[in-house]
Amino acid sequence: MKIHSEEQHRSPCPIATSLDVLGDSWTLVLIRDLLNGKTKFKEFLESPERITSSVLTARLTHMIACGLISKTPYQQRPVRFAFTLTPKGEALRPALQEMCKWANYFYPYTWVPPDTFMEQVK
Repeated sequence: MKIHSEEQHRSPCPIATSLDVLGDSWTLVLIRDLLNGKTKFKEFLESPERITSSVLTARLTHMIACGLISKTPYQQRPVRFAFTLTPKGEALRPALQEMCKWANYFYPYTWVPPDTFMEQVK
């Protein structure tokens, strides 16, 4: 699903628009992984949530189409890519930090994010 313009969103509501881009089960988890330093397909597969390779491929394609991440080749044979957050993707850090604080407060068994995740990047 490519989302680039207002015609492709269900409404002009900012919450609905954000959910159109981010509201699946995987996009924010992958943003979390990228914020924590993962860049390679195999590294995403190793996350505890156990995303399948087909779903991961679809999510990464969606995130590139939405401008949240970019990919660059790091190996030629076979071609393999490293994924990095764009400024648009990096701008989600404060929202994810607040989600972590909320979950840590109301669900105290949840992991406390590493300091590098919680630091504000300028």
